[in-house]
Formats: sequence, C-alpha cells, structure tokens
Amino acid sequence: MIDIGLSKMALIGAVALIVIGPEKLPRVARTVGTLLGKAQRYVADVKAEVNRSMELDELRKMKDTVENAARDVEQTIHTSASDFQKDMEHSLGDASATGSTYGVDQGLSTVVPAYKHPAKNWRLKRGAMPQWYKARAGVRTRVQSGAARVARFRPQKFH
Repeated sequence: MIDIGLSKMALIGAVALIVIGPEKLPRVARTVGTLLGKAQRYVADVKAEVNRSMELDELRKMKDTVENAARDVEQTIHTSASDFQKDMEHSLGDASATGSTYGVDQGLSTVVPAYKHPAKNWRLKRGAMPQWYKARAGVRTRVQSGAARVARFRPQKFH
C-alpha cells in the first residue's frame, strides 16, 4: 500500500484542520474512515471470490481425474469379466464335448427350504444379559417384594 509515516500523517491532519475547520473535521474523519473500511471489505470480498473460483476449478479438475480413473477401472473389470465368461463357456463346452458331467447341472432341481420367520414374542421385554450368565453369577431373575417373600416362605398352618 502507500508508505505513510507518522510525520506525513501529522502533516495531513494539520492541513485538513486548516482547510476543513475544527467543526467539520470529526464528521469528515468518520466519513473517510467508513469509506476506507468499505473499500477494504470490498477488496477482501474480491480476494475471497477469486480464491473460491480457483478452488472450484481445482475441485473440478480433481473430479474429472477421479471420474476418468473410475471409467478405466470399470472398463478393465468389464473386459476381465467378459474374458472370464468366455473362458468358462469354452471350458464347459469342452467338458460337455468329452462327456464329462462334473460341474454341469444335469437338470436336477435343488430343494430350497422355505423361509421360516423366527417366532419372537416382541411384547416380552428381555434384558441384554443372557440367562446362563445370570445363573452363573447368582443374579436373581425373579424379584419379589418383601411381603411376597415372607408369604412364600412362611410355614403352613395345619388345620
């Protein structure tokens, strides 16, 4: 920017005081300050926009290279799959020509079991701790109140 030292600033201030006058000088200084602030913000916005556009161009280039690499991989996979399929058909054709039935479906249908949904009682709340662990650790699974426990273990009266 402009190289302005302290002596030059003092000289500009003295000239402004003489030319503008002491009554209007604060208002003019505020106006000049706001204009300089707006100019700095405008320059910063322009710089940010240029940086964004440069980053966007770089991202587009990177996207193009990744897409090209993906297309190349896809083409190699398709070619290798078609080569494999041709080799498999060729080997199956050779096997059927020689009379070998190993690996060739002879029309036998395989029995596929029907899907059976596991019978779960979704209304029953179950804990995360398995029952075998509770039994081994001595955790009580059937909790009773104190009165119920007393009634359960109270000796029966004989009539």
